[in-house]
Amino acid sequence: MALVRLLVFYLLLKSPVGSQPMQSPQHTSSTPQPTEEQAPGSLSFPWSRLRLPRYIIPLHYHLHLHPNLTTLSFSGSVRIQIHVENNTNWVVLHSKGLQISKATVLDENLAHLSDQVLPVLHNPSHEQAAIFSPRVLSRGHKYFLYIEFGAELGDGFYGFYKSTYRMSTGETRTLASTHFEPTSARMAFPCFDEPSFKANYSVRIRRSPEHISLSNMPIKTVELNDGLLEDHFAVSVRMSTYLVAFIICDFKSVSATTSSGIKVSIYAAPEKWQQTHYALEVAVKMMDFFEKYFNILYPLPKQDLIAIPDFQSGAMENWGLTTYRETSLLFDPLTSSVSDKLYVTMVIGHELAHQWFGNLVTMEWWNDIWLNEGFARYMEYISVEATYPELRVEEYLLTTCFAAVGRDSYDSSRPISSSAESPTQIKEMFDTVSYNKGACVLHMLRYFLTDDVFQSGIVRYLRKYSYSNAHNQDLWDSLANYLFAGEHLDLTAMMNTWTLQKGIPLIIVSRNGSPLTHTCTHAHTHCCQYYLNYFDFSYLWHIPLTYKTNMSTTIHRHMMTTHTDSVDIGEGVGWVKVNTDMTGYYMVHYEGSGWDEMTKLLREDHTALSYKDRTHLIHNAFQLVTGGQLLLNKALDLIDYLRSETHTVPLLEGLGYLEAFYRLVEKRNTYILRFFRDVIDQQMWSDRGSVSERRLRSEVLSLACHLDDPPCLERASQTFRDWLLSNGTLNLPTDVAETVYSVGARDEHGWASLFHTYTISLSEAQKEKILSALASSRDTSKLHRLLELGLEGKVIRFQDLSSLVLLVASNPQGHHLAWNFVKKNWSTLIHKSVICAVQLFFESIKEQASQLRATQVALDNVQKNVLWVQRNLGTLRNWLDEQMK
Repeated sequence: MALVRLLVFYLLLKSPVGSQPMQSPQHTSSTPQPTEEQAPGSLSFPWSRLRLPRYIIPLHYHLHLHPNLTTLSFSGSVRIQIHVENNTNWVVLHSKGLQISKATVLDENLAHLSDQVLPVLHNPSHEQAAIFSPRVLSRGHKYFLYIEFGAELGDGFYGFYKSTYRMSTGETRTLASTHFEPTSARMAFPCFDEPSFKANYSVRIRRSPEHISLSNMPIKTVELNDGLLEDHFAVSVRMSTYLVAFIICDFKSVSATTSSGIKVSIYAAPEKWQQTHYALEVAVKMMDFFEKYFNILYPLPKQDLIAIPDFQSGAMENWGLTTYRETSLLFDPLTSSVSDKLYVTMVIGHELAHQWFGNLVTMEWWNDIWLNEGFARYMEYISVEATYPELRVEEYLLTTCFAAVGRDSYDSSRPISSSAESPTQIKEMFDTVSYNKGACVLHMLRYFLTDDVFQSGIVRYLRKYSYSNAHNQDLWDSLANYLFAGEHLDLTAMMNTWTLQKGIPLIIVSRNGSPLTHTCTHAHTHCCQYYLNYFDFSYLWHIPLTYKTNMSTTIHRHMMTTHTDSVDIGEGVGWVKVNTDMTGYYMVHYEGSGWDEMTKLLREDHTALSYKDRTHLIHNAFQLVTGGQLLLNKALDLIDYLRSETHTVPLLEGLGYLEAFYRLVEKRNTYILRFFRDVIDQQMWSDRGSVSERRLRSEVLSLACHLDDPPCLERASQTFRDWLLSNGTLNLPTDVAETVYSVGARDEHGWASLFHTYTISLSEAQKEKILSALASSRDTSKLHRLLELGLEGKVIRFQDLSSLVLLVASNPQGHHLAWNFVKKNWSTLIHKSVICAVQLFFESIKEQASQLRATQVALDNVQKNVLWVQRNLGTLRNWLDEQMK
């Protein structure tokens, strides 16, 4: 009988398992002492904390807005019905950048409590306003808070902001749109801007007849005497402030109805509405899927999706009015690639999943934003796999988890559920940990519990907490009552080890004769000495271990809950692959001859393992090289089998590492081209084939031309010349268009022609490909011109400037240019919210409250790269020299 022995040890963590995120004290703090009379001149701001007091609860907002797209300003009023839970003279709520001109308090019969103009105090550092009522607001009573206000439409991408687009005639048109998550509703109207303050909303918008307005609910329009129109939107369901949305524009739409009668509409700029049809098809399918999967009908009568020309994030899940970047919603069959199609499908799936996860049930506070974003990210894969199986979305889940591993292996990582109080700290929560790690931990849990148990549990969760707020614990309770190996599983204890401590476990597998030893440690790739020399046995994950052997196709499961454990793997086992298909969120290292055995297996019969297992081995190996656990030549030997690999996912994983090495070692492109010669030669310059084949074609031909492969350059150049001769009317194969553009941009005439096409194209998918090609130029004057145009924000939008800076920085000719540009224009970039991560860093310095996570991540990455070069550059050169003999 052969045994697998499991030993678990961990690196020192800063946040022990079981420690809950710090609870903000303001929820238990006392109410400011009420007084019957107080001189207004003696008032001081009554509240000192970032989070609002809990003694005033909003119930219903009656919001009236009049945006002016000529003066680029707006005025408005809001009447908020509130419930008072403690006697008080004060109402404290959020307001940022608003000019409040009037504030009054009314009783339930709308009678004024005071004839005086009520004092309004402001605390700008906390983005709060306080309104003083001379008469005490009595506990258990309801009142109305009435406020008149105004402001300029924002220049950035948050709050109530302006956006523009150009018609093909050259005319520039303006619209106004909102983006409130996480803390920007307060920039559009005074409100209780925290997720647990759910309320109903009645919105009215005044506008001119040449525009339309949209909000969360269906519309009824009335004519006013001054030639204006006023749109009255139906009362909303109870929701958080960050989900409120309103837009004034002149867009066109297409509509359809779901099987349950929900009207779905896609809105876009008038000359782009033809690109909305695919999104409409997807949205209807997704709505039908989610209603069935969650077994809860969508509670609103309509669902609008709109492409906003200026939009910083990918999309936003406003209830009933989801907003998107144009590249996230629009699909042009002539210029959008299969990757573009998959991206649009996944983004729509993400935002529509939020209509249940996030909107119907919302996290209590931002420390658990992963309950929104981790679920929505994971539901992208579940929904697309169910509705569009031909897109093979499951092939991308590994990449999502690899990104999480890369981020989580830094000491500067954080637990999935982390403390966040200030707006800056809250924005930092929208990161790879919340989205990708959250999704991958849920994938592990679903695989462990089984699909049926997982699905029924989240349905219970959604039903129980509908129109309310929830914590981590509420989800685990809903998924409980699961038996593993005949025993009740303490799911809370298990999942707390994954959500309340940072990092990723590393299972170390060794073999001495027949027994196998498994060792688990906490992996930090950024600091070799810390990783190798300081381990702490007091930290523990509950790991749902999976493995398979050469003896059968059975996937074996074992719950690891102690530092040392063992399992029986049977007699005559030749090899063991741990973490089958990477369904678990942990890394695996095979000690001794373990990696040699895996290398031998891949060379002799790589199909004995699934493509996911092969990809996982490649990723693990190179991650362990970075962490100092595995010699580089071992990992390079492992991927030598790729010469016979035919599946896209492991091929691209190995290709990605080799491309990175090419940049390090004197641009040794000959080895890579020779290594992948057969794969390159098999590619067609067309859009034929499966999604996987088309994805591989796009990546392989892009790399081949980038490495100056003569056949690739010749074909791309000829295709580009044909495109030029057609005056841009020739439809290039979408999967290779960016490669063709990049080769064409190498000469003066080609670059100028592409730039002209960029300025007139109505396809954002095409413009994205062209901008990448323009930024690949080896002419630094052209790169400088692009950066200046991005800063100007007309030809190249501000929203695209951060991507442009990265494109230029990744160009060997643009490294220093990009850095100097950022230094020179720092204040402008911060003002326009272009460099978000760095902006968060400097805002946190101002507040002296943040953990400076953004800069810690950057420093970790620099240190990792320096250590990697110190350890491995010589080995890499020697290995390449041997291969070239």
